[in-house]
Amino acid sequence: MKVENSGEIAAALRQIARGFSALADAVDGAPDRVPEQARVASLLREWGDRGLSRGEASSLFRKHGFAPQVAGGWARGDWIETRPDGLRYVTERSRRWLTGQEEADDGQ
Repeated sequence: MKVENSGEIAAALRQIARGFSALADAVDGAPDRVPEQARVASLLREWGDRGLSRGEASSLFRKHGFAPQVAGGWARGDWIETRPDGLRYVTERSRRWLTGQEEADDGQ
């Protein structure tokens, strides 16, 4: 069998592998796992005001228990944005949400 475009095949295999990794993470979720809201708050605190490259953002999402693909949904929902410098930043919406979470935590 002759492979015409091994680069495209390699890219497709990498995409499949990322999907399997995200699925394994979802299946592995234990009941004592940190709640999603707490993971989101932790992620946003660590991100702060700095701009992150696509790879850095993906790593941060993974670190906090999210599949890197979640970033796309966050961007569509105006939680993060890509600026002209090509970096991803937390939006004002995210900052307001985080402030509300911290105020609620202080009230308990």
